[in-house]
Amino acid sequence: MALRGLLSLLVDRPELRRLREHLAPGAAAPVVSGVAESARPYLVASLAASLNRPLLYVVHDGEAAANVAEALRGVLGHDVDVCCYPDRDALPYERLMPDPLAVQGRMHALTLLIRATRPLIVVCSARALTQPVVPAAEFAAALLELRAGLRAEPRILLERLAALGYELVAEVEAPGQLSHRGGIIDLFPPALVRPVRLEFFGDEIDSIRTFDQETQRSLNPLEVVLVGPAREALTTRGPQVAAHLDQLSVIGMNVDARVRWQNDLDLLRAGQSFEDIAFYLPYLHEVASPLDYLPAAGVLVVQDYPGIERSARALAEQATEVGDRLERDGENPPGLRPAQLPWSVLEPQLDRRVQVRFAGLSAEETPNPEHQGTALAPDLVTASSYGGRLRAFAQDVRQALTQRQRVVVVSAQARRLAEVFGDESLLGKAGTVHVAPLTDLPEPPAPGTLSLVHGRFPEGWHSRALALSVYTDAEVFGWSRRHGDQRRPSGTPASFLAELRPGDHIVHQDHGIGRFVGLVRLTNSGVEREYLHIAYAGTDKLYIPTDQLDRITRYIGMGDATPALSRLGSAEWVRAKQHAKESATEIAADLLRLYSVREAAEGHPFPPDDEQPWLQELEEGFPYEETPDQHRAIAEVKADMERARPMDRLVCGDVGYGKTEVALRAAFKAVLDQRQVAVLVPTTILALQHFNTFSERLKPYPVRIELLSRFRSEKEQKEVLADLALGRVDIVIGTHRLLQKDVVFNTLGLLVIDEEQRFGVAHKERLKQLRTEVDVLTLTATPIPRTLHMALIEVRDMSVIETPPHERLPIRTYIRESEDALMREAIVREIDRGGQVFFVHNRVQGIQAIAHRLQKLVPEARFVVAHGQMPEDQLEHVMLDFGAGESDVLVCTTIIENGLDIPNANTIIVNNSSHFGLAQLYQLRGRVGRGSHQAYAYFLYNKDTKLTPIQEKRLRAIFEATELGAGFRIAMKDLEIRGAGNLLGAEQSGFMNSVGFEMYTRLLAEAIAELEGKRPETVQ
Repeated sequence: MALRGLLSLLVDRPELRRLREHLAPGAAAPVVSGVAESARPYLVASLAASLNRPLLYVVHDGEAAANVAEALRGVLGHDVDVCCYPDRDALPYERLMPDPLAVQGRMHALTLLIRATRPLIVVCSARALTQPVVPAAEFAAALLELRAGLRAEPRILLERLAALGYELVAEVEAPGQLSHRGGIIDLFPPALVRPVRLEFFGDEIDSIRTFDQETQRSLNPLEVVLVGPAREALTTRGPQVAAHLDQLSVIGMNVDARVRWQNDLDLLRAGQSFEDIAFYLPYLHEVASPLDYLPAAGVLVVQDYPGIERSARALAEQATEVGDRLERDGENPPGLRPAQLPWSVLEPQLDRRVQVRFAGLSAEETPNPEHQGTALAPDLVTASSYGGRLRAFAQDVRQALTQRQRVVVVSAQARRLAEVFGDESLLGKAGTVHVAPLTDLPEPPAPGTLSLVHGRFPEGWHSRALALSVYTDAEVFGWSRRHGDQRRPSGTPASFLAELRPGDHIVHQDHGIGRFVGLVRLTNSGVEREYLHIAYAGTDKLYIPTDQLDRITRYIGMGDATPALSRLGSAEWVRAKQHAKESATEIAADLLRLYSVREAAEGHPFPPDDEQPWLQELEEGFPYEETPDQHRAIAEVKADMERARPMDRLVCGDVGYGKTEVALRAAFKAVLDQRQVAVLVPTTILALQHFNTFSERLKPYPVRIELLSRFRSEKEQKEVLADLALGRVDIVIGTHRLLQKDVVFNTLGLLVIDEEQRFGVAHKERLKQLRTEVDVLTLTATPIPRTLHMALIEVRDMSVIETPPHERLPIRTYIRESEDALMREAIVREIDRGGQVFFVHNRVQGIQAIAHRLQKLVPEARFVVAHGQMPEDQLEHVMLDFGAGESDVLVCTTIIENGLDIPNANTIIVNNSSHFGLAQLYQLRGRVGRGSHQAYAYFLYNKDTKLTPIQEKRLRAIFEATELGAGFRIAMKDLEIRGAGNLLGAEQSGFMNSVGFEMYTRLLAEAIAELEGKRPETVQ
């Protein structure tokens, strides 16, 4: 989708012509006024299209940069390159491994700027300007232009690529990697979306192709490829820098930091690169700003000039504070060079540039033609919002068309809006409009016409001067779809290897229980491959190729028992497997009896999707992009609902991975077939959030949604119950209150249970009764061991959502002793970037004292307190205000544990974390990192308290499971710590310990499959 046709409406306006005339070196920066923030990308796009010069657009923060870049692409399409330059996550002087996709984005943007041969817009934040980069001249000198037919000796090319920081690996899977085999060189330049494959004929590049890093299959041919540095700093001066850094005192550094420091210096001496080499950028290069990459003919567009100054000065203060703390903690040596560019350096660089500034509200941003150039007022204001009131929207569109206005509507629900505009009852006979949705807008719309474009755009705007109104889903329905350009990889065999630690026990299907020693590279028949080194009993050892990981599982036993290692070649493992299989066969017979009962149960078959057009419209209006796993889970749930037996499906997905959307679509499917839906959640806070989410998403449809929890008065609850019994309520969302005897449904068709493990025994008995009558959908991030076990052996149907959403980043996790300096730094870091903080203290007694202590520690922050013993109206008020950004830090108990979604809260501090369970810790960490921002989780423990072995295991597990989609792994670890429990009352611990839980589960599944193939009487 592209709205290119709108550009000519503004390009030819006298205001824009006057603006272009003032874009000359040395001229005062023109200040643009009268342009709403939502319309600024439209003006910048028009400027770029008419100038044919590269633009660097600086906005206030990283999230705004991503949104602006998306809006610019929506206007310009592919006519102009648009890219976002992401911030670095690390604070000045901080050692954090860089996010590969963020590095990829930065390198791509710098490469485009330095080789700008066509119109280009790069969008970055004010913070990104303060983060140093390699000087533009050095970056340009490092670029390699490779093309088919070029003579290049492979050995010399490999040396050059190694000098640029590329890591030599067996197979290229990630940016910055390089591999070589025979006459083929594979490499993945960070500036590219896909890796490339160079095929040589002697010393000549015969062909260049992109390839799929997952399948390793070649894809499209390329004539030329531009290869830039793999890292954000080059090691050309590595030996000299190492000699200089060797002079710094390391006496005060702690042991781990000193070892890391010396390892880094050794690599620098050898001229080798490493992941966080950007930490040493101030020594390896004369530091520069991204501004240096903008060509002399380029134009700088500044959203908030005073804001850049405020950010630069605040970062300088923060850098001093962080640097001092890291020195005190022994993480860094004293006397390091400045790690960010100060305002005194940035200001002259900004002022030298040809630039355009947008006016703000403060006096210093108000345009003054006499001193700041020519003001522009093209009358671009915010469009009116309707929040789902389609009748009012249609009537206003009708009125605008009669006044010869141009109306453009960009919507993901274009088909439905086409029906709305064609409805005579809304527009009247004289004004009836029959309009077909477009996929593009290549030409300017004529006055008095309505253009309906199927697509997505962040926000709309209105201009009286242009006789133009642009509306999006944000104005029409009250929400807009957000999406990103890149998808983060889900779990792979490589991630399984990454989880293994030397000393871990594993189970080989054929050879039994061994101990993982490590990865080794061995040459066999002239071919070098990577193997797992497995130690068995005595001196026995085995080398397993990494392409045979399907035969290996991690050993999970019951409790803390250490398994006995198997002896290679003996019958011991065969006997253990046989005994476990006999046990599994007995249980399989019991399970099949349960299967037959469940299959024979009578359920309600819901109609297929093609008979429910509103459901398809709802799905098109989902404000995010579905992941493949989410698509699969939705399809599996729908298939279950369309069958004539009650559904009992478990959807296991990590926190924030879209389980609620699966439930919402299932609920709407049931409602469209005149069936009621109950959504059962463990906390009042989560009930309120689900109520708001369902209400917002289903606002355009005639669906009545009610809330049943202590947030509602007794009178309100009675009214809801009466209407529920009469069938006047379609969806009811509530806590355990839904399971009480006075709750009567008229035609209950679907029960959704969020985090079933949080409900007690009495509640589960009621749920068992419901399972035999209606469809049941259970959502969880970390299923309890028994539930997970039953799902793995297929007693319950299970869908797993493993693919992370777009732009999701792994949460930085810290396990630290509690100290005031660390808590202050964590809170200040977050509020400085405009975010919010959860501080969890799970004791109502003393929570006010903790809040008071934190307030004294960080006086500049706004604190509020929330816990379950507060009055309902007060608790609701606190939570809604925090969600609206009225406070900075929420000091609370674990009432936030389940499902709470506040995207602006991206730091969580858990006090006395050793007192929490593993799944609880994971759920708490899942309250942050639900957007595109880097999130931080601090699990603090009392330094005066000795941790028990179980507490150490939990904290170690939560620290290690930081990768995206780790919820299932956490559940398996919980299974390992707590044991799988008694399934169907049978004692299995002995058999499980003999072969490990995963192997036992595999044997059980095989036994079920074998018995299913026999006649029913053989199982009875």
